[in-house]
Amino acid sequence: MPEPRIFRDEPVSFVRRSGRMSEAQERAFDELAPFYLLDVPRHVASTSVHPEARLDPASEYGRTSPLIVEIGSGQGHAIVSAAAARPDADFLAVEVFRAGLARTMLDADRAGVRNLRLVEANAPEVLSTLLPEAAASEVWIFFPDPWHKKRHTKRRLVRAGFPATAARALEDGGMLRLATDWEDYALQMREVLDEAPEFERAFDGEWGERFDGRVMTAFERKGIAKGRDIRDLAYRRVSRA
Repeated sequence: MPEPRIFRDEPVSFVRRSGRMSEAQERAFDELAPFYLLDVPRHVASTSVHPEARLDPASEYGRTSPLIVEIGSGQGHAIVSAAAARPDADFLAVEVFRAGLARTMLDADRAGVRNLRLVEANAPEVLSTLLPEAAASEVWIFFPDPWHKKRHTKRRLVRAGFPATAARALEDGGMLRLATDWEDYALQMREVLDEAPEFERAFDGEWGERFDGRVMTAFERKGIAKGRDIRDLAYRRVSRA
């Protein structure tokens, strides 16, 4: 059911639908969640983050390493693959759909990935309060919900005000990487981020090159099959000094 928007100052970029999970997915929450899923104090909604809740990455991961955050990790294909390929870095998957979280945990466990944690929460709240300032070396936003109907575009994640939220969580020189298969959303992303004083372009030309660290997923193949161009963007967090 939809989140109670009356509790939030801004519309959320998702509609949370309930659905029956498979036995394997239920088992993932019973057996794997204690390791992979962060226990986050809530505020006013089931995906909210209490304003006083804080994540200590060094304590959670047991080391101090670059932290890469994926917003809207879906089924987890991209972040599980990346975490397996980069054992030197730590990864945080932010997702609100429980079936996707379950699949991510199952695949991570199967691959022996231990440098990954998941959080079931509204992404802007994770970036603005849960993470320490400048904690992330990269933030990834791959194929966010395009909210393609005109009356719904106000719910897009990347809109006015979002760059400052993402910039808070990124270290100086950190990277914000984005990809979408919706042209008008790509144009909006570029316009919003080009105007943000916290970021500078990390690509030449009209669009960025495909990010090597992003594996090809079924979702991306579906967009390509429908004839949509995949647009990549990359922005660097400018120095706070």
